[in-house]
Amino acid sequence: MTFTLAITGRPNVGKSTMFNRLVGKRLALVDDQPGVTRDFREGEGRLGPLRFTVVDTAGLEETTGNSLQGRMRALTERAVGQADICLFLMDARAGVMAADHVFANILRKFGIPVILGANKAEGRAGQDGYYDAFGLGLGEPIMLSAEHGEGMDDLLRALAPLASHMAAETGVPDTDVALENSDETAVPTRGRPLQLAVVGRPNAGKSTLINVILDEDRMLTGPEAGITRDAIFSDVDWGGTPMRIWDTAGMRKRAKVQERLEKLSVSDGLRAVRFSEVVVLLLDGQIPFESQDLRIADLAAREGRAVVIAVNKWDLEDNRQARLKELKEKCTRLLPQLRGVELITVSARTGCGLNRLRAAVLRAYETWNIRVTTARLNRWLAGMLRAHPPPAPGGRRIRLRYMTQVRTRPPGFVVMCSAPDMMPVAYTRYLVNGLREDFGLTGTPVRIFMRSRADMNPCRDRKGKRAMNLTRQIGRRDSRKPGSGA
Repeated sequence: MTFTLAITGRPNVGKSTMFNRLVGKRLALVDDQPGVTRDFREGEGRLGPLRFTVVDTAGLEETTGNSLQGRMRALTERAVGQADICLFLMDARAGVMAADHVFANILRKFGIPVILGANKAEGRAGQDGYYDAFGLGLGEPIMLSAEHGEGMDDLLRALAPLASHMAAETGVPDTDVALENSDETAVPTRGRPLQLAVVGRPNAGKSTLINVILDEDRMLTGPEAGITRDAIFSDVDWGGTPMRIWDTAGMRKRAKVQERLEKLSVSDGLRAVRFSEVVVLLLDGQIPFESQDLRIADLAAREGRAVVIAVNKWDLEDNRQARLKELKEKCTRLLPQLRGVELITVSARTGCGLNRLRAAVLRAYETWNIRVTTARLNRWLAGMLRAHPPPAPGGRRIRLRYMTQVRTRPPGFVVMCSAPDMMPVAYTRYLVNGLREDFGLTGTPVRIFMRSRADMNPCRDRKGKRAMNLTRQIGRRDSRKPGSGA
């Protein structure tokens, strides 16, 4: 990446749409109502031969102080101050507003190059606003349409000389660099960092926790519930381990989610869970293990992600030993599908417990990638069969022949048996619990698939052989008649 481009402007001028256009993906949430974006989001932008970091910021508000809008403005100004170039967007259809003049004066103080873009300028409706933009004193504006991709060539011509000048100063070539260690590996590297998602109900302290890990006020925080809307990731070396940490929006019950914007936020958070490798379920220590917490944990388990449960606001607890014992009992009873999952107490406000949380995340990641040899599995299976043989439903004995691991991330096993359809769910659960205890597969989903020889090779049974022979005969018969198609 040769330079950083920050997109800024008033609310609802199309900043997130332009961000999605430059990164080539629908990463940022887009909605008609103003003020959708609150945190700033980074992405890898591409425009012609240029490769750069593009930053989507919250809309600049004429508000200061400790209010939500004031904190959003402070975060935006910090993002612009760290950028090399600023793309200042105004709404060509609405024309130049008084706020545009205020923010144009603010951008001049940063001393970085500013490109003025007149967005939503498709058709004739934006021509008057385009000519009004000259009065901002930021040079000649560029007519753009982020929605339809118009004006991207003009934007490239404006960015190219600035990028060349910065590359000459830093000595960094404007080319793509292939990531090292692109093969799948269980060891996190800079090229393939550990993907960590922090999820939970609103106002559990997710953004505050991530800010403490990053050691900077990267995420917007406050006492208001539901501040975070986009799923924002940040790259960090946490204790020497490269990680990409996703901050997600709080997930409420589906019945309470009515607004379209909140549905988009929750959907973005679910997408972050699917992209992650380890999920930290952050609970509010004052009201832990609500029904929604259990649903989120079950979602992570069904997606096959390693799970660590962190109880936040632990600094507010008085009788901690008794409370911790109660929480562990609830965790075991309410989350049987994640038997043995680690429960860590933390305080995002004071930073207490972060080392234990990091160690638990690494242990869950190692367990998620564990592989057991077939020989060990079959010795273990023989012992499990001697202790508790499988039942005989309807008087028919089910024979378990052998077992092997077919996948990791999460661990998945196949058991060859005589009648997989008749295997009771309780016995499969007995095998899963045994795997967790004897091989240390705690805190991660474990998959067991019952298969028969006919499932693995359909031609082994008599019916399969007849069907295969019949197919071959039909094929030979059709081959004698050229041009005879099915």
